[in-house]
Amino acid sequence: MIRVVDAGLLTTVQDCGRWGSQDLGVPVSGPMDLISHRVANMLVGNDSACATLEVTLVGPEIEFLADTMFVVVGGEFELWLGEDRMQVGSVQFAHHGRRLRFGPRTAGARAYLAIAGGIDVPFTLGSRSTDLASGLGGRLLRAGDELSTGSGESGTPVLRGNGIPFDLPRGGATLRCLVEQDVLRFDDEVVGVFADATYTVGPDSNRMGYRLIGPKLEQVNSQQVLSNATPMGTVQVPPSGQPILLMADRQTIGGYPRIASVISVDQSVAGQLAPGDWIRFEFCSRSEAVEALIAVEQTLLQLV
Repeated sequence: MIRVVDAGLLTTVQDCGRWGSQDLGVPVSGPMDLISHRVANMLVGNDSACATLEVTLVGPEIEFLADTMFVVVGGEFELWLGEDRMQVGSVQFAHHGRRLRFGPRTAGARAYLAIAGGIDVPFTLGSRSTDLASGLGGRLLRAGDELSTGSGESGTPVLRGNGIPFDLPRGGATLRCLVEQDVLRFDDEVVGVFADATYTVGPDSNRMGYRLIGPKLEQVNSQQVLSNATPMGTVQVPPSGQPILLMADRQTIGGYPRIASVISVDQSVAGQLAPGDWIRFEFCSRSEAVEALIAVEQTLLQLV
């Protein structure tokens, strides 16, 4: 059991997502940075499906109401367990009554607090993830909330891990992407502008998507696009011409043309971006995307 002393800016419960209900219009949700979520669970011996706390920009203060093994993985924050300084990625044991406090952030945007056994909140449509827009799975955590822990399957903790297999953004990131199905709605010059541009994550960005500020992308074909599925990492171009990068709480379908799709490995990098950070897009081949995914999975296998 844990108690929220201070909730921070935006702290939610997330597991690997609410899959299987998209045909009903139910968003997937889940972690913005799936890789860090998985690594955190692996380091304390959990299955990757166990729920963690996703911490965004300003972290919480958590009191442990029972002896607890835990780890924080992802964005770099100053961390304090009682009066003792601790490091991101370091598995710790907290006795009953001790408090974990997040200090200033130095890199990335989000961190994941995994507790041995997982966060035990009720399942909603097969997932413990919080969808802020619909309210499925709960809400933002608040001071005074108490959460049960320890019901998930856990194995042998990995006391020394390799950390996350990508460089945390420090002010921005280049995201590799694939050409999407609607690219023919844009002429070659516009596609070139997209590939060469530096965009900024807008202040109205959130878990649904990042509104990007930068060069506008004009369509050659103004005919309306039929709505279809919207995977995470899709880059849509609305009538304003300012791209939108879809993230974890995205809606299940969309009718804006899509020019690119961020590869799965770099979606976690995108999840570590904050408003004001820069983004550049770099087209790659499908084989390069697969090779990048295999490399990450091989790195994660070293943790088990």
